[in-house]
Parts: sequence; structure tokens; C-alpha cells
Amino acid sequence: IMVVVRPFKGLRPPQEIVKQLASRPYDVMNSAEARQEAAGNQYSLLHVTKAEIDLPEGTDEHSQAVYDKVVENFKAFQDKGWLVQDAEPKIYIYGQTMGERTQYGFVACTSIDDYFNESIKKHELTRRDKEDDRMIHVNITDANVEPVFFAYPAQAELDGIIEEVVKNQKPEYDFVADDGFGHHFRVINDQALIAKITELFAKVPALYVADGHHRTAAAARVGLERRTAKPDYTGEEEFNYFMAVIFPDNQLKIMDYNRVLKDLNGMSEAELLEKLQAHFTVEEKGEAEYRPTALHNFSMYLGNKRYSLTAKEGTYDDKDPIGVLDVTILSNLVLDQLFGIKDLRTDKRIDFVGGLRGLGELKRRVDNGEMKVAFALYPVSMQQLIDIADTGNIMPPKTTWFEPKLRSGLVIHKLS
Repeated sequence: IMVVVRPFKGLRPPQEIVKQLASRPYDVMNSAEARQEAAGNQYSLLHVTKAEIDLPEGTDEHSQAVYDKVVENFKAFQDKGWLVQDAEPKIYIYGQTMGERTQYGFVACTSIDDYFNESIKKHELTRRDKEDDRMIHVNITDANVEPVFFAYPAQAELDGIIEEVVKNQKPEYDFVADDGFGHHFRVINDQALIAKITELFAKVPALYVADGHHRTAAAARVGLERRTAKPDYTGEEEFNYFMAVIFPDNQLKIMDYNRVLKDLNGMSEAELLEKLQAHFTVEEKGEAEYRPTALHNFSMYLGNKRYSLTAKEGTYDDKDPIGVLDVTILSNLVLDQLFGIKDLRTDKRIDFVGGLRGLGELKRRVDNGEMKVAFALYPVSMQQLIDIADTGNIMPPKTTWFEPKLRSGLVIHKLS
């Protein structure tokens, strides 16, 4: 099986407004935050991805009025020249800088057939209602307005191409967004190089969905619907493809995704500490911040103190791609056994704190009385994610947090 990656005629903003136009993805903020973020900025892509911000507060974001506004705004952005389509199909290189680290990936189209034949591998369950919502957005805009985030097993020749282009070509877009992350975007115009990239990807065994499972499923389903509506389709139409940013796995860093609990399930602090000793080596670490140091080591914040918990031998199965995960160990031995939390998706007594907010946020939420105890986990590795996807397994909820998020609006893929 080979992976299909191909160029497309990107719809992109002129350089001078790209910083104002590019926005964070639709699913990392609610309507009120989007309203605030786009305030006074007519160029913000949030007018297209979260068009309820242009309607009275409290408007249902899934209402027809919002969908009509999406279509109207998207058309206006193109009519005003805020989004202009490239004349020729291209592949793009997108770099993101967070702190000391920059990661570069290719922006290209991937095939809906690869999604259905599982050359595009997923590790997360999707919810049908969330897929349906995204499908509406893809259908009414006739575009993949926001990219999905894929990884591939790094390949020296593809790494070399990125290095060459980055070294020899000035970025088309280069800006630091308000959140401090840098974004660098280059356009590959050389047709021979584009052909070479396509050819190299044909040897890549699989692509892995890192972030954007719902967007991926929605894009693939829209493509299928359009095939049904056009029985004489050739497979070359744009609707057979959807836009992704594809990073080599050796560039990506998954951040920790931590848990906070509202009560101790009737236990005292002393009882909880005692019960934990059945499966963990428990060490008190005092008041200084303690971050898990390795797989199967956890940090717990309880009653103003930090503890190191190390899972004892025999309490986990390192040969099982799911059993080896710290989220599994914590769920089985602590959340389920001691707290009676069976379903992370629905239980109201647990909340999740991802990535950038850091351990300080866990302490804050326990100290202010909202939560009683916090558990910090060692981050999942890209290799663990790939092992799970390769074996057809599904990760437990809230396992991976990728940062930085892709900015939306640097390039858009039109379906017709």
C-alpha cells in the first residue's frame, strides 16, 4: 500500500494581512472567546470558521443563520481579495516555532481512499454529531478551510528536501502570532521538486492522524457523498482529496495531558495515600514542583504536597500497546478502583488539563478548592501513538496533546 500526497491550488491571503487573517483552530475556543479574539479585526478567519461571532450573542452555532453567514463571509473574503487562489497546484512547507523548537511539515492533499483503506491510520474514536457538524462546514464552503494534522515515519530524503527549501527560500509568510508562536510558510513552485515529493510519499507506508480526527472523518465522508452524486467521477476531482499538514514523526512532541478530580470518593487523604501503596511506590516530594520523570511514574498533588507515584512491576503490561500507556494504568488502578470513575468521556467528577497550562494550573485548581487531587502523567511518545494505530487499537480519551496548534487560513483547499 502506498500513500497518495498531491499538490493543490491553494487559496491564500496576501502577505500584508496574513497575520490578522490566520486564526487558531475552531475547536480550541468557544464562541465567546472567538468573539473576543476577532474583535475589531475584519480579516480574522474566525468570521468564516465561527461565523456566529457576527450574529447576536447566544445564537446557536449550529443554526441555519450561522451557516448562511459562513457562506456569505467566505464569499466576501474571496471577492475582496483577502483570499486568492494560486494559479498552479503547489505543495507548501509550514514551520511552527515554540520556544527553542521549530517543526516543519508539508502541506498537501491526501486521498479519501487512503482514509477508507486505512493507509491513513487513526487512534481515536470520533463522535458522529461532531463529524456531521464539520461535514456541513465543508459542504457549504465547498472547501477544507482548516487543515488536519498528520504524522509520517520520518524519511531522510523528505527531511533533506525540507532542509534545502528552508535554507534557500525566503518564507512567503513569516510572523509571530499573539500567543508567541512563530509561523513560517513557504510555497514550492518547482514542478520537478513537487513531483519528487509526491514520488517519495508513495513509498511511505502510512500517515497517522495526530490531531483533527473529526475533520478527517468529515472530509472523507464529504468526498464519498460527492462520488455518489457524480457516478461518472474519475478520481481526479478535488473532492477526492483533502488538505493536511504532514509532519515527520521525529519533529513532533506530544505534551502531557493531566487529570484533576473533584472529590476523594469518600476517602480521607491518609486513606487515599494508603490505598495507592497497593500498586504504587509512593514518595512524598514536599512542596516543590514535581514532574514525572519516566514512563509509569506519576506526579500527584494532594493537600498542598506533591508525591511521586511509580507503578509497581506486574501492575501493567508493556507488551500490550494500550496496557503500556500511563493513562491506562491510572484509569485502571486509580480512577476506576479507587474513585469509581469508569467513563472518562461522561463522568462529571473528572476534568483534563492539557499541555501548555502546565503543572501550575493543576496546583491552582486544587488550591482554590474546585478540585481535590491532581495527577500529572509522563507524555505519550510518537512511537506509542504509531504502535497503537498500527495494531488497530484506540487510545483512551484525552491521551495526546499536540502543541503548537496549526493556524487556520494560511492556505485553504477548494473542492471544486
